[in-house]
Amino acid sequence: MLPPLLQHTAMRTGSRAAGIVLLAVAGAAPPALAADTTPAQQLERFARLAGAAGQAERGRSFFTSRHGGDWSCASCHGNPPVAAGKHAGTGKTLEPLAPAANPRTFTDTARVDKWLRRNCNDVLRRDCTPAEKADLLAWLTSLQP
Repeated sequence: MLPPLLQHTAMRTGSRAAGIVLLAVAGAAPPALAADTTPAQQLERFARLAGAAGQAERGRSFFTSRHGGDWSCASCHGNPPVAAGKHAGTGKTLEPLAPAANPRTFTDTARVDKWLRRNCNDVLRRDCTPAEKADLLAWLTSLQP
């Protein structure tokens, strides 16, 4: 059974197949972003967890420094991260990380947590602390494209 809008379209075109094609196309569309938060709210969250405000200069230093491995955050995201980056291992293109250059960045809490966990483990071989996250967000939100 087709949804009512697609039934209407199929009836207008005289073809149930047209409705099924429309349903398939609608199902293939990329999912909408959750956008349950903002970069400023993420910064507030990490600062609250850290018990202190993020410091942009510490965030810049953290982002550009190598932490015991071969990579820094800048290895993949660029320095400053206001343009597309490139994953150092896979070569995959990465969208700009700075919120001013990419309005979708840091707007989905689940994605923020997922990627910070993955990237911190890649670069530091451990999770980032809330203070490191607050510092990083303080710097990233201060950048302009």
